[in-house]
Amino acid sequence: MAPATPSTHSAISLNINGEKRTLSVDHRTTLLDALRERLDMTGTKKGCDQGQCGACTVLLDGRRAVSCLQLAVAAEGREITTIEGMASGDQLHPVQQAFLDLDGYQCGYCTPGQICSAIAVIEEHAAGWPSAVTDDVRPEAAPPPLSADEIRERMSGNLCRCGAYVSIVEAVARGAAETQAMTSADLPQTEEAAA
Repeated sequence: MAPATPSTHSAISLNINGEKRTLSVDHRTTLLDALRERLDMTGTKKGCDQGQCGACTVLLDGRRAVSCLQLAVAAEGREITTIEGMASGDQLHPVQQAFLDLDGYQCGYCTPGQICSAIAVIEEHAAGWPSAVTDDVRPEAAPPPLSADEIRERMSGNLCRCGAYVSIVEAVARGAAETQAMTSADLPQTEEAAA
């Protein structure tokens, strides 16, 4: 009797934008291909397919990841957020609105990955993560201002062939300011602050 050939497919369950999706995939299927080809979620774009352009950026457990280098089977059990999951109903995420208002796109192909990265950049910065241009990287130092240099460095993994970088930097800065304002408005006020 010949030995059993191991299966090259698995049934997986992916949590995408808060919704469980179950599918059978070849073990070599990337998350990008699972999203686009198997689940018809075409917001995430295929650019270089080598992890160099950032067009396929999604959030995995709140952190950015290029989905062309992530195997779908390795994403099982993780929280996946794509561009389709950024808005709250008809209300765009502040970063999405800033990209729209400030023309942070031209052809729009890289925009979903740019927006996913920008949202993660804002959260990384707020958490105090330094970048290569951060002057004071000591843990006790406050986060540096989210300057244009900080934004450019932190967004450097996302390429725009149209060259809309000036508008992208402005959109990330505005999105960060609006996100911070929304977060501050949600914080409970102390009695002294309310007085």
